[in-house]
Formats: sequence, structure tokens, C-alpha cells
Amino acid sequence: MRKFNLLYLLSLLFVFVFTANAQEKKYEVYSVGFYNLENLFDTIHDAGKNDFEFLPDGTNKWGTLKYTNKLKNMATVLNEMGTDVLPVGMAAVGVSEIENSRVLHDLVNHEILAPRGWDFVHIEGPDKRGVDCALLYNPKLFKPTNSMLAPYTTVDNDTTYKTRGFLVVTGEMGGETVHIIVNHWPSRYAKSPARERAGILVRELKDSIMKSQPDSKVIIMGDMNDDPDDKSMKTCLGAVREKKDIKGDTDLYNPWWNILRKKGHGTLKYKGKWNLFDQIVLSGNLVGDDRSTLKLYKTEIFSRNYMFQQEGRYKGNTKRTHAGGVWLNGYSDHLPVIVYLLKEAK
Repeated sequence: MRKFNLLYLLSLLFVFVFTANAQEKKYEVYSVGFYNLENLFDTIHDAGKNDFEFLPDGTNKWGTLKYTNKLKNMATVLNEMGTDVLPVGMAAVGVSEIENSRVLHDLVNHEILAPRGWDFVHIEGPDKRGVDCALLYNPKLFKPTNSMLAPYTTVDNDTTYKTRGFLVVTGEMGGETVHIIVNHWPSRYAKSPARERAGILVRELKDSIMKSQPDSKVIIMGDMNDDPDDKSMKTCLGAVREKKDIKGDTDLYNPWWNILRKKGHGTLKYKGKWNLFDQIVLSGNLVGDDRSTLKLYKTEIFSRNYMFQQEGRYKGNTKRTHAGGVWLNGYSDHLPVIVYLLKEAK
């Protein structure tokens, strides 16, 4: 038991050691990610929500067995995220398609994930189907100080249009103030202008935050339901493709643009083609060579073999919970994404 505790404590150091010009330097590393959990519903009806397909007598026959297996599968992925670089795992993970705080409580307390000691931030939103965004976090690595849910509003302020808002969690990471904005933009069933509107609103939100707190950092993450070079991302949000195009701290950099268009890697596959809807966009002051403050180190689309179909017509696709009305006991139709942030240790 003593040996296990010692190894665990050592893993919490999350310090890299690099040698440059015969001089050893140490860096703190923090991993921040996003994962669409694809319909993490419990088996209980929430009043006012259209969650009927995820009830024991609903179309998905969503009973205890399916729910407990879904929790296990989500906990397995979340527990392994980031561990190829850091044994301590993730500092913070934004998630989407969760029904309520009950499922989050069950998730972070699952026997697989509980040893991490994670907590979560969740604010109930207006989505008609009942799905929200949330932020899971390791209190040893990220310490929330404030949170809010900024509403999605239409151009004509149509109050009958109900969809996910933008979860803003402010906290301390590596001794710096970091604002994490978790998103789940309108689906592809909606026209492009619905997501373009989301891009405009999030850009305004980022501008407001950085105007009031110029020294803070902003991380925008989520399932955008658009690729990095779609109008909502490149024009409305204004996230640039190359580091050289960042002109100031408040500009936004999208490292996933070249990952999709140059490398051909994505987070979900449709009709044999990869899309990269799951993205993490960084304010300009998180990019660069000044390692005295938090800076982008590397990116990762997290995957394991068990997260993919291994045979049949859809071999190579992500292994979903359901497909064609059949329960696959899978994970999600999306893959998680991670950014690693580096800071020179004092």
C-alpha cells in the first residue's frame, strides 16, 4: 500500500525535464480536453425535458444495465485521457450531451474514475432534449473560482428557440487565471447561420472577458458541429489557422485546422469521411515561446482501439452506444481532443 501511494504522489508532480545547452529546465504540464459523451442520460424522467427515448420503456429501452455500462465506458475513456503524457491525467475536461448533475455525480464517483478525485461544474440549461455541457476537473490542477451560463440568443431574440448556452468556468491553473468556455453548438440539422450566430456570440463573450481581465487566458472548447474552416469558426469566431497570424493576446488560434486539412485526422466519421467538430481554441497569449507563462505544448486526438468498430460494415468508425436501433455497448460517436499546456517551473 505504501509503494502505491508513493507512486501516486510522484505522478502528481506533472513535471517534465528537458535538457537544453547542457542546462536542465523543468516544466509544469497541464492537460485540458473535451469529450462529447453522446447521450449520457440516466433512467429517470426530468420534468419538462424530452428524454423519453432514454427511459426503461422508451425506444432505447434505457434501463439500469445500459446506464451502468455507459458510465463504465465513459469513465474508462476519461480515466485514460492524457495518460500517455501525464500519469496524473487531465486537469480539466469539458463534456457535452450530459443530462443533469445526477449523471455527473455518478460518473466522477464511478469506481474507475473515483481515485482521480475529480469534481464538476454544471448549470442546468434550456435545451428541450435536456442535454447540457459541463466541466470535469481535478482540484489539484485546476481550481474554479466562478462559473456562469451565457445564453444562446437568436438575431431577432426569438425566446421560443431553446438550445445549449455557453458554460464559462473561471479558475486558476499554474498560478494563472484561465477562463474555459464549454460549447455544444446547434446541430447539423440546423442551417449554417445558427452556428455562425454561436461563433459571433462566443467571440463577443471572449472579447468581454479579456477586456475586463487583460492578463487572463481563454480556452474555447466544444462540439462545434462545424469543421475549423467553416464560416462559424474561421470568420464568426475568428480563429486563425497559423501561429504566425496571431497579432495579439486576444486573437484566437485553432490548432486543429491543419490536423484535419493537412493530416486528414478527425474526431467523427460520416459516410467514410472524417470531420473535426471537436475543437479547442486558444487565446493568443497561450501561444508562443515565452515559457514563463502557460503556453501550448502539443495537441492530441485521443483514441484507443476499443473505441472503434473492429469488424463489419462500419469497421474503423467510432463505436457508438447505439447504431441502427441496436445497442452496441459502445462509447461515443466522437473522439476526445486534448491540448497540453507548458510552463517553466520555478
